[in-house]
Amino acid sequence: MKNLLIAVSVFITLAAASSCTSTELLSSWKSNNANLQKYNKVLVVGLTGDKDRQLRDNVESSMVTALKNNGIDAVAASESYGPKAFLKMNDAEVVSQVKADGYDGVMILALLDKEKEKYYTPGRVSYTPYMTYYSRYWRQWRTMYDRVYEPGYYTNTTNFTLEANLYNVGLDKLEYSAQAKSFDPNNAGSLATGFTKTVVADMVKKGVIPAK
Repeated sequence: MKNLLIAVSVFITLAAASSCTSTELLSSWKSNNANLQKYNKVLVVGLTGDKDRQLRDNVESSMVTALKNNGIDAVAASESYGPKAFLKMNDAEVVSQVKADGYDGVMILALLDKEKEKYYTPGRVSYTPYMTYYSRYWRQWRTMYDRVYEPGYYTNTTNFTLEANLYNVGLDKLEYSAQAKSFDPNNAGSLATGFTKTVVADMVKKGVIPAK
């Protein structure tokens, strides 16, 4: 019975840790006139290494959906130009192509850092209450405590730091920038969703996206 309690306790602890994915805004900035509503069409470009291609696609898709939900016409670069968009073009050719396709805003989402960490959670003694029934002449409920030892364990985590930069194509000017860190996301989809929600919430707070 005690071994079962230990196993259940460790499982619950690990499950809780794996489900508590969070994204923290590290810093952000906007120009005085930054406002996404003034753009007719925004191109969302994800920048990651080849090994994180799934993350790039998820981040682009998540941001495009969020911008559209806020009334902004946005398109994912990987869908319009393929997985290796603009790699064989020089700067002038990229700008010319973007303008020719009607984009007046570009949002670049870049993976800045991916760090792996290993944590040790030491063993501990916990006290689990249970109830005992006493005597055939009267009823008495009394709280007892059973000592349960929970062994220590190691947890491997991977944290991601991403950046979002919004550029005005016509002015060739940065209008908004934000950096955020996601702590041990379960998968590329949850990382993209957490990052997008954090950045969009900040853009709304700063007036880059008008509040609904």
